[in-house]
Amino acid sequence: MAVPVYACICAAVTTSQVEATILAGARTVSDIGERCFAGTGCGNCVDRLEELIEQSEPSSESVEKLPQSA
Repeated sequence: MAVPVYACICAAVTTSQVEATILAGARTVSDIGERCFAGTGCGNCVDRLEELIEQSEPSSESVEKLPQSA
């Protein structure tokens, strides 16, 4: 069994839970906090949450490779 990696210790929220929250539409640290409470405690995880948001955004290269609609 895999050991969960916590993105937010205060709220006991794992990285996987944050990623799922982002996939469900969270776009800011505040959005994440409202949905799963990560980032609402001491604030030490805010940088990590911002990284996870950035990682979920498509890069400009991948967007350029998308087929153009007619």
